Amino acid sequence: MSDESRPSPAQASPTARTAAVIPAAGRGVRLGPGAPKALRALGGTPMLIHAVRAMAASRAVSLVVVVAPPDGTAEVKSLLDAHALPERTDFLVVPGGAERQDSVKLGLDALPPEYDIVLVHDAARPLVPVDTVDAVIEAVRDGAPAVVPALPLADTVKEVEPAGTPGEPEPVVATPPRARLRAVQTPQGFDRATLVRAHETVTDQVTDDAGMVEQLGLTVVVVPGHEEAFKVTRPLDLVLAEAVLARRRLNDGF
Repeated sequence: MSDESRPSPAQASPTARTAAVIPAAGRGVRLGPGAPKALRALGGTPMLIHAVRAMAASRAVSLVVVVAPPDGTAEVKSLLDAHALPERTDFLVVPGGAERQDSVKLGLDALPPEYDIVLVHDAARPLVPVDTVDAVIEAVRDGAPAVVPALPLADTVKEVEPAGTPGEPEPVVATPPRARLRAVQTPQGFDRATLVRAHETVTDQVTDDAGMVEQLGLTVVVVPGHEEAFKVTRPLDLVLAEAVLARRRLNDGF
């Protein structure tokens, strides 16, 4: 049987086991000086812990691999030990690499062989709802080699010719039709064999793992994202995340 006709483990088994990889080795310079972005407090708890809990909230996820800064593995392990996490889920911390792509590959390498579906989730998206996580997993189980949650764009987008100097006017090259555009979030879900092949084959630095799968010529599908799965990148994002968390606590009564 050829590689093309051989079903992937995820396609072959509707109960394929799922692991999540959270690359958290970056510094997050746009949030300013201080601790790495993933370790910044949100509602008194590090964002990384919120992101780990978001993945573990899905009953389909039985392993979460956190890829820590190379010099911060012990600190991240202590952090996980110090916070309440679901007992049904296993947790593993491994050192990361110089680039996000390197860190994801190191997280993949650490996965036991029985995991056939892999989620890759940004530590800076701490508030993704469990329904979004489950929707991604279900789409991979249904046979998609790669799945991304995404939202329609509210703003018109312009393609420009970048200026040589920041702040200079930039000429517009084109206006893509907004109806065909989506803002991509995480977790992104993959058939494990497909994602491994992408990391072994694609050497260009890309902004997300789904882009690597696209370069293999495979179809990436989109499922509905959620407005609360936004990325905490700038100080204003942190203010919004605090407000969302406060509303959740009020609604949940704790």
